[in-house]
Formats: sequence, structure tokens, C-alpha cells
Amino acid sequence: MAWFNRTKELRERLENLEKLNPSQPDIGGSTETPRDSKYPYVKGYEELEIVNRGVNMIVDDAAEIPTTVGEQLVSKGIVKGVKQARVDRLLNVEPNPFQDINTFRRNLIIDYLLDGNIFIYFDGSHIYHLPANKVTITTSQKTYITKFTLDKTDYSPDEIIHIKENSFDSIYRGVSRLKPARRTMALMESMRTFQDNFFRNGAVPGLVIKSPNTLSEKIKSRLLSSWANRYSPASGGKRPLILDGGLEVDALSDVNFKDLDFQPAIAENEKIILKALGIPPILLDSGNNANLRPNMRMYYLETVLPIVRKLNFGLERYFGFSLKEDVTDIPGLQPELRDQAQYYTSLVNTGIITPNESREKLGFEDDDSPESDELRIPANIAGSAANPDEGGKPPEPKE
Repeated sequence: MAWFNRTKELRERLENLEKLNPSQPDIGGSTETPRDSKYPYVKGYEELEIVNRGVNMIVDDAAEIPTTVGEQLVSKGIVKGVKQARVDRLLNVEPNPFQDINTFRRNLIIDYLLDGNIFIYFDGSHIYHLPANKVTITTSQKTYITKFTLDKTDYSPDEIIHIKENSFDSIYRGVSRLKPARRTMALMESMRTFQDNFFRNGAVPGLVIKSPNTLSEKIKSRLLSSWANRYSPASGGKRPLILDGGLEVDALSDVNFKDLDFQPAIAENEKIILKALGIPPILLDSGNNANLRPNMRMYYLETVLPIVRKLNFGLERYFGFSLKEDVTDIPGLQPELRDQAQYYTSLVNTGIITPNESREKLGFEDDDSPESDELRIPANIAGSAANPDEGGKPPEPKE
């Protein structure tokens, strides 16, 4: 366990605290990931293409955003004695000796989307990811949380960084973002299962054999067995059958292969799942769209960045340093190159910034000319803007 705040005096002080919330005894108890028997979200992530693609899209985009570690906050963090450089290394370079920062972040955000919770353990030197679906929260009757438990290992509240998704029923655990789309995912799975069974059984709708006479049960069984063995679409179904005694074959239904494709219904259900995750469906449609860039910007502003901010808020409170997401290199949030060039050109020509300052913003090297480090003061036909007292047209050269 961690080396900080582990003394016996601290534990006794926590036990003797007054009830900060009068209703805390009614809220207390043990909370764990609810085991939804109707539809597990992990199964949908592993088996449904659109769920896997949507979750991975958010996970990969959010994991790419680095964190800028600022100055120490006025209110100290939960853990004491950690330097700013150490926090920056943990959050941007090496969280622990076994994982790179991108893998670590992706594990956290997958838990956030599928379980609605993130649990991070800090041992005093490194941070480790704890699987959210295996962590149980034991709430406190006086304060907030007594301990976190993973299998048989207990962690004190000052060792765990907990970030939760929005939830109405619980103040301790968040809800998966896929929960509102649970019915849609179950419906898609049922349609896929029906298709699989249909083709597995020979891809032929049911048939009715009509007889003018009453047949005994023995004859019925022999007739059905003969039909199944001699005319099996799975084995080609090329052997003809002879129906005598007045037997006729009639179709049970008019279902065809096109009706069993469910493609329009599946496409609409995929849009519902993407909207539940917060992804504009147009981003996954093929072809050129004029609305692609505005939707990409909305996707980052309303889906990716709020997740990153929630993660940074939890880490900020724990370590006590100001944390901010760095979006300078995110293509989806950058303006168009043409608009960007016109913007900086206007700033240079109006004397707000120097040419070298604009070159730095655009990613170019500085110009060695001394004029590139000076402001360009605009001039007009009436005179110089540097000295408005000098009016009139410019002097003409002497002959």
C-alpha cells in the first residue's frame, strides 16, 4: 500500500469525525458494478461492429490529448509531497514501469465508456489502472467512502483516484454510456441470430406438405425424415423427390432473402447507438460531405473533451496541480489552412503582430530579415497612419 497518510492517528481521526451529511447513514453501504442480466455491454463491444468502432473511436481520440500541468493550486491535493515534474511525467510520459501513457489512457477510457467508472491506484511513485468491473466501493456512515476493494485487496480512499460518469441513482458509481442503447443492441443481436439460424437450417422458409388423406403418426415421421435427408439445401438439395398419394407442397410464408437482410433496420439502429455514445453518424458515412468538418468539431467539443476534462478534474483534485488538456495539435479543432492564413495575414497587415510571430503560429521558421521582427504600420492614400498630422498625397519626385 502507499506510504502516505497511513498512520494510526489518521484512521482514528477519520472514525471520530462528525457526520458531514445528516443523510449519509441512509446512503451508505457497498456498491459494485451492477450485473445487468439483460445485456452485458462488454459483449456488445466485442461482438457488434458499430459498438466496437464507436467505442474505439472515442477511446483513441481521447487518449491522444496530452495534459498540461500548471502551477500548484491554493487548495492542496489529497497526496502530499509530489513535485510538478513528477506529475507531468506520470500523466504524459510514463504512468508506471510496465505501460506507456497511451495504453494506460486507453484502458481508463474503455472502463469509463463500458462501466461508467475509472479507478486509478497511486502507490507513491506510479499510478496503476484497476479494472472498474471488479472494484467494490464500501461507503462510509460518517464521511463518504470507507474503502475500495478489488477481489480481496482493500485500498483506502487516499490511495484511489475515482472518476465517475453521470448517474441519477448513485452518487458513488457512474452508468455506462451504452445503457440507453441496451435495447437497440439486444435487437441487433436478435436479428443477427435469426439470420444465422436461417442460413444454418438451409436458408429455405418452412414448407407445408398437404395430403388429401389422414396419415398416421408413423407415416408422418417417415415422410418428414425422408424429406430432410433427401432434400437438404445445406448439401445442395439437388436430389428430386416424388410425392405420390395426392401429396402437394405449399409454402408456409412468403419471406425472401431480401426481407431477411434487415439492412435498413440495422442501419437505423447503428445510428441510435452512435448517438448514445455521442458520435455524429455522418462521421462514419462514406462520401464527401460539406457538414463533415462542423460535425467533427462538435464531436470533439461535446464528446471527447468533456471526457478528458472529467479525467483531469479527478487527477487535479488528487495531486493538487492545475491540469488542462492541450488541444493545439488536434486536427479536428484546428481551423482550415486558408482561413488560418487569412487570419494571421490580417493581423500582420494591421500591425498587431510581427511577421515572425505569425510564421511561428503557422509552423514556419523565423525570417532572418530585421523587418520581420517589426510591426507593419499601415499607411493610406491620405497620409501615414503613424503620424496623422501628415496628410495629403505623397510627395512627387523632382524632375
